[in-house]
Amino acid sequence: MSTTETTGVAHAPGAETSVVQIYDTTLRDGAQQEGMNLSVADKVSIAGLLDELGVDYIEGGWPGAVPKDTEFFARAAKELDLRHAKLAAFGATCKPGTQPHEDPQVQALVDSEAPVVTLVAKSDIRHVERALRTDGQENLRMIAATVRHLVGLGREVLVDCEHFFDGYGYDAAYAVACVEAAFDAGAATVVLCDTNGGMLPDVVTRVVTAVRARTSGRLGMHAHNDSGCAVANTLAAVAAGAGHVQGCVNGYGERTGNADLVTCAANLELKLERTTLPGLAEASRIAHAVAEITNIPPHPRQPYVGASAFAHKAGLHASAIRVDPDLYQHIDPVTVGNDMRMLVSEMAGRASIELKGRELGFDLSGQSDLLGRVTERVKAAEAAGYTFDAADASFELLLRAELDGGVAPRYFDVESWRTFVEHRADGVTIDSEATVKLRTGQGRMVSTGEGNGPVNALDHALRGALLSTYPEIEAFELVDYKVRILDSQQGTDATIRVLIATSDGVDTWSTVGIGTNIIEASWEALTDSVSWGLLHRGVEPR
Repeated sequence: MSTTETTGVAHAPGAETSVVQIYDTTLRDGAQQEGMNLSVADKVSIAGLLDELGVDYIEGGWPGAVPKDTEFFARAAKELDLRHAKLAAFGATCKPGTQPHEDPQVQALVDSEAPVVTLVAKSDIRHVERALRTDGQENLRMIAATVRHLVGLGREVLVDCEHFFDGYGYDAAYAVACVEAAFDAGAATVVLCDTNGGMLPDVVTRVVTAVRARTSGRLGMHAHNDSGCAVANTLAAVAAGAGHVQGCVNGYGERTGNADLVTCAANLELKLERTTLPGLAEASRIAHAVAEITNIPPHPRQPYVGASAFAHKAGLHASAIRVDPDLYQHIDPVTVGNDMRMLVSEMAGRASIELKGRELGFDLSGQSDLLGRVTERVKAAEAAGYTFDAADASFELLLRAELDGGVAPRYFDVESWRTFVEHRADGVTIDSEATVKLRTGQGRMVSTGEGNGPVNALDHALRGALLSTYPEIEAFELVDYKVRILDSQQGTDATIRVLIATSDGVDTWSTVGIGTNIIEASWEALTDSVSWGLLHRGVEPR
């Protein structure tokens, strides 16, 4: 079976190029995402990661129009040592009735010292007449003059033809004239933009094929995801002859986002045999590192780099994977820096438990009785409301309890715990307070903790009771906390599930607890979290 048959993407005759340029616009277009606010330091850090990934261009922002972006380019010139990528400054063509050398925003692009300038140009005659309030010929002059001016100053110039596909549908001749004007003036690449994000792949294929037949210059694709087709549209454009693609890491961007650049590059390289990112094997690490800087949690089901991208849950899958992992995976996860994970759930069979044990460092092969016991415990626990597919640490503690005759490390024995919240009549809530009584090898420990809410107070009290015996827990920090009501029809009498993520600055682990109230469920997850953290630091019970 050929590559074309496998992917379902048809290649335009004679249009293939082996190398596809990768242009990242996370720092400009991606930063327009709702809720994202990048500092200049954030942008410098992300640029370094993008260079590690191996993108060809990093669009740093719009100097002259956005003060923060002006500062970024000033700092980038001093602080960034890019080994692979070129830095691009984004801006507009000169204004109607002016010359490029007279336009302060065009001059700001020059002053940025970026070796590449990306100009946004109107290519939909309706936008030219209604937004720019000029005529088609003047717009063509603005494109050509600005490109020629910047090329004459030694810049590599790319032109983003804004609203190109919508404009082509309304007046194809004018849209193509904008492309030709840019190329005739010396543009290195002209990018066809689906600015409204509403195109479908067959339309993109038809339009790019038609434009490709009119010019020999390098065409690019800039797709938004409003129709859910940004990645598919990008692949369609490349198959039709584009040799340059734009997008954002993690699919960031306004509205529904831009094309996910890693997904595009991975599909192009691994499915269509095009050369894209030299750092593709680091894609998962870099995508998650960028997510940490943006403070937007990574989407677990993101293709290729998501935590669930190669996670298998059904027992039938696990049986086949034990024989050959490739049977249920479209690529080897290592090629994008990811890893296969087995999820343990009520759907798990013995093969799932065996593979999950192997992932955690336990060889359970040939131990059918043990596998049977663990499988039954998992199914019974999940029937009661636990979930282990998102709580590996809790599953490992369960597994260890069944190993070696059911002996698992016990770091402490709980005598009792309690918590309360005082709320005054004047509406002021006083800090919650909790008391924990437990025993370690050093004797009976009693600790009282205060916090912002009863769970936070309980966490402080537990740490206070254990710190003198196990000083290692000082490095433990609760980094995520999720509550789920399992049987909402029971109202306030519902069963509650709590998932907690804890970090020691190096590793992060997740535990689960259930109970008839949030505090009871949280206590179970908290104590499991401490036990697992101590266990994996090699601490013996004291």
